[in-house]
Amino acid sequence: MNEYSRTKTDRLSSSDAAEFVWDTMDCTQVHAYVGPVLESWLQQAKPGRVLDLGCGNGALTARLAKFATQMVGTDHSDTGVQIARQHFPSIQFFRSDVGEVLPVSHHGAYDMVLATEVIEHLFKPRAVFERAREALRPGGALIITTPFHGYWKNLALAVSGKFDEHWHPMRDYGHIKFFSRRTLGLLLEEQGFLAARWARVGRVPLFARSMMVMASLQK
Repeated sequence: MNEYSRTKTDRLSSSDAAEFVWDTMDCTQVHAYVGPVLESWLQQAKPGRVLDLGCGNGALTARLAKFATQMVGTDHSDTGVQIARQHFPSIQFFRSDVGEVLPVSHHGAYDMVLATEVIEHLFKPRAVFERAREALRPGGALIITTPFHGYWKNLALAVSGKFDEHWHPMRDYGHIKFFSRRTLGLLLEEQGFLAARWARVGRVPLFARSMMVMASLQK
């Protein structure tokens, strides 16, 4: 297997399925550029219990496990959770939908929540923050990564004719929300989180593939 690969849903224009379909145990291409920064941030934060919200096939969860006392992963995709349980049996994985309340046993049980390339797939992105507030202990931290959008990057996409490819219009479970640092920052503030650090990853910062933020729960 390759170190980085694409899921069935990523490879096909339309999976015509009831979920985001996983058929690989590998990390994805996105993990190549968000992974090193996540490792660095977790190594510095030294969190206790961490919830990977939208863990997919669990490959990134497993990669980050050594930087936390305990890693737990959850995802709405049956295929993703099945692969995660099969290949990473030492880590707890459970199925849940980000749009629904977490099981009570997970409320207030975590020092950190990760949401890696999740929020851009949601019709209601505030659900990420609702789940994080449920899961986090007082003062806990939330890390979000999502594709970066800014004036110069959007202009470059338009000039190069890449908008159709970038927007995923033909792909089931593709990207439907597009954030700049300003709009993601406004959402964090609205939802009671204080941003502590930001990063842009993949390519040069002006045309970064993704941006990352670590924020603390304030209320």
